[in-house]
Amino acid sequence: MVENATFSYKLLHPKFWLMWLAIGLMRLLTLLPLKFQMRLGAGLGSFAKKLIKKREKTARRNLELCFPEMPDSEKAELLHRNFEETGKAIFDTVNAWWWSDRRIQQHMNIKGKEYIRDTLDSGQGVILFAVHCLPLEMGARIIGQFQAGVGVYRPHNNPVMEYLQVKGRLRSNDGLVPKRDLRKMVRCLRNGRMIWYTADQDFGRSSAVFIPFYGVNEAATITGGTTLAKLGKAKVIPLFVERNESDDGYNVEFLPPLDNFPGEDELSDATRGNHIIEELIDRNRSQYMWLHRRFKTRPNKSDPSLYK
Repeated sequence: MVENATFSYKLLHPKFWLMWLAIGLMRLLTLLPLKFQMRLGAGLGSFAKKLIKKREKTARRNLELCFPEMPDSEKAELLHRNFEETGKAIFDTVNAWWWSDRRIQQHMNIKGKEYIRDTLDSGQGVILFAVHCLPLEMGARIIGQFQAGVGVYRPHNNPVMEYLQVKGRLRSNDGLVPKRDLRKMVRCLRNGRMIWYTADQDFGRSSAVFIPFYGVNEAATITGGTTLAKLGKAKVIPLFVERNESDDGYNVEFLPPLDNFPGEDELSDATRGNHIIEELIDRNRSQYMWLHRRFKTRPNKSDPSLYK
């Protein structure tokens, strides 16, 4: 488990200077009022929509697949808003990594903390069942104000970004576990700790079942939640995070622990999980990460791509 962010002088190599300059600028921008940051972020997102056409095409296709009955005008509006929210998420992330605890507490609203405390007090571990909402980094920092957990993450290929994300995420977590290290996740849960878990992205064919997700009947869905809950003897608690409508704070809500989970089999558990994911996304569709190629893995390797 990663418990420290280790700085190396190799990170000061000239090839990283431009990145450090951009990081310094972002660090200064964290001093701005949150609502001003959000206006700036919305502008950046709108500009990115015109610039990164590949991602815009992916997000547009995801909306077409998930909401086939939605009028085209509504899908276009949702796509536009989603890119604005994506731009705002840049500030959500840097604020989560660099704001003081005091400033975090000025912009947070939490519901359902008792579900976390009661479960941990009983000696059981907690699996936070989250979705990839755009303010998720800020959600983690807010939760860390009352209960540090263990983050499950993908190590970054860029060493500067890896250092920054580890350093930033350890402000709200006791440690970080690579997403493929199931053994350490189970050990944390057996020790009565809280970990993060997401099942709303396409992680490939391995350990996946193909079940409905919104308008796609056969979406690759991982079944690790069943394994973690069973081996870790843990409770699964759904988590909702959003930036509020006025862009001056964040809402975090814990829902009651899932009853009878794990259930009869992995397939029924995964199906139930997808229904929960849809309910969480539907609370604020514009703040979901639609830029991810959620349906890139098909049931058969010979099946045509849904993104062509």
